[in-house]
Amino acid sequence: MKRILLSGGGTGGHIYPALAIARTVKKRYPDVEIAYIGTEDGLESRIVPKEGNIHYYTIEIQGFKRSISWKNVNTIRTFISAVKRSKAYIKEFQPDVFVGTGGFVSGPPVYAAHRMGIPTLIHEQNVVLGMTTKFLSRYVDVVAISLEESQKYLGRANRIVFTGNPRATEVVQASATQGRKSLGIADVHQPIVLLFGGSRGAKAINEAVLQMVDRMKELPHVHFVYVTGEVHFDTIRSRIPMEELPNLSVKPFLYNMPDVLAATTLVVGRAGASTLAELTALGLPSVLIPSPYVTNNHQEANARWLEEQGASKMLLESELSGETLWREIKRLLEDPEEHHDMSEAARRLGRPQAAEVLVDELEKIATARF
Repeated sequence: MKRILLSGGGTGGHIYPALAIARTVKKRYPDVEIAYIGTEDGLESRIVPKEGNIHYYTIEIQGFKRSISWKNVNTIRTFISAVKRSKAYIKEFQPDVFVGTGGFVSGPPVYAAHRMGIPTLIHEQNVVLGMTTKFLSRYVDVVAISLEESQKYLGRANRIVFTGNPRATEVVQASATQGRKSLGIADVHQPIVLLFGGSRGAKAINEAVLQMVDRMKELPHVHFVYVTGEVHFDTIRSRIPMEELPNLSVKPFLYNMPDVLAATTLVVGRAGASTLAELTALGLPSVLIPSPYVTNNHQEANARWLEEQGASKMLLESELSGETLWREIKRLLEDPEEHHDMSEAARRLGRPQAAEVLVDELEKIATARF
């Protein structure tokens, strides 16, 4: 492959898989040219350019409302305009293959590529398909899924491939030694519990942790790492008596999340697609608290599926309190047999070679074009 064009945006769960694919393609084809179509002010506009050596194109697009709304009329207009603009970019860049990783920004360019006869692949990260994947699945050459459960939602797709999430490929290369070092934990045998609510934090999880923080004294041999989210850090930090809790680290954000995850014993967090990829790649038991505020409630479907496979325990926000959360954490830490079984179940679901498998698929459809 000489040129590959990517698109995905809105959240890190759509952007980071695209970048993982880009890095893997670059390793296999050092001279490959890579371009990306995103929005001018979306999260992808801040993350992708930092990667370097990726040409960044922009389109204007907005998502459809799931309910009946006059705003969807304008959305259709912007979609048509974005398709036209994407065709101009595709004509200029001349990609061998086009990859979409979700978010409404990827809809127009992937559709445009299909209309122009460019080989196309879309990647779905969640159990329940996003609207963009549902729309594009009838047009693209390949739909790649992260979780086998997604297949039942793809009746009209041309070809479905269970690849896993390419984020997993990067996580398995992380260093537990560096993770412990960054936290100041010298004992390689000390259990670590990581609690987080996503990059911006989660109010419900923060409140539950604050309610149970004194209970951490009951397990002095365990080190707790609590990631509040940057916007909540100062307020939360002021409410915790840190001098009484030497086994607790409070962080606003973790820039080396893969390394810390590699050193972790148990994870408490949301059920986004990237988190599931990381947990299953590393074989990490977890207590998942799905966000009820995401589109199509896909996090609950993710968490419920992982729980059904024996790899996690799900707590809905309506069930969440300091007491219920502490009960699950303590139970899993004090029951090595269940912890081991959950770890093995998670590992069986993992696809650590996901990025390589995806690039193999791209090679197949790119070659079939000629």
